[in-house]
Amino acid sequence: MTRVLILNGPNLNLLGTRQPEVYGTTTLSDIETMCREHAPVAEITFVQSNHEGALIDAIHAAKTAQDGIILNAGAYTHTSVALHDAIASVELPCVEVHLSNIHAREPFRHHSYIAPVAVGQIAGFGAQSYLLALDALLAHVKGSK
Repeated sequence: MTRVLILNGPNLNLLGTRQPEVYGTTTLSDIETMCREHAPVAEITFVQSNHEGALIDAIHAAKTAQDGIILNAGAYTHTSVALHDAIASVELPCVEVHLSNIHAREPFRHHSYIAPVAVGQIAGFGAQSYLLALDALLAHVKGSK
């Protein structure tokens, strides 16, 4: 069974109520349920934190406990060299995911510190982005075995 960490950064705990015109009305709990139902062949661990250090700790712990990472780093996508370095250091495949299309939003959101160390990026499909990321990561892990 493929082990996947789905890691969510700041403010994603407010999904469903935070700017629904941008992020939709689906909650993080709904997304967790959707992912588990979509990929029953995967052992999925969900973590959300508003703290950069906690996200880094979760990435470090994944090195020996997971086969891959799906990361929605939220605003840290555009600011965190530390998350970039953490992903690079654990040498696990990572798929970057965003609910909104970050490339169609404010210019500061167009740059990602995660993208250079991710196997791919999925953005703009709302909650469906997580399912697409899960499919992509599972196929990538299977192809590398």
